[in-house]
Amino acid sequence: MDYDLAIDGAPDSVPGGTVVLLLHPSTGETDRMDTDFLKTDTDNFLVVSTRTTAREVTQKLEYYDVDEDSAEILDTLSVDRGYSRRGASHIHYVSAPDDVDGILAAVDQFLTDNPDKRRVSFDSLTELAYYADEDRALDALVRLGDLLDEHDAVALVHVSREVHDDDVLDSFRGESDVVVELDEDGNVAADY
Repeated sequence: MDYDLAIDGAPDSVPGGTVVLLLHPSTGETDRMDTDFLKTDTDNFLVVSTRTTAREVTQKLEYYDVDEDSAEILDTLSVDRGYSRRGASHIHYVSAPDDVDGILAAVDQFLTDNPDKRRVSFDSLTELAYYADEDRALDALVRLGDLLDEHDAVALVHVSREVHDDDVLDSFRGESDVVVELDEDGNVAADY
């Protein structure tokens, strides 16, 4: 099935199985692009949060008026940092921010449990690389792409361009179907 994108410069729609890589400056404003992606042409979505806690993700969804009834959140930080965990059926946790297998198992479970149109926001692959290392982050991206193909879903994967060497960025690009670049001034360019 096809999914509308609603990202300037990118294709109007993409088929299920598509990984959209969002390259942005470290200080770039990505919340608007992320929430536009999540609330367009979808029945259910999962936010894999390696950068912020579930509470912060919930606040972002509320601020940008995204339908939280369609949302599930995978918080990879709270357990490791000893934060209290919100008891809610739509919020899930993994044991540590470098638990790549746990993260991908949760993505697989979400995609299996939810029919129809499903989107995944992975915010961010850079933070996963910080905790797990860049090779394991690349492996996670490859495995995510396989899950999207299997379940006919799409994902937006955040990467901070300034943190990684060019060869690592090239590897991330190579495992993505659409590359969207956001510059410091908020301009967007897409390669597909």
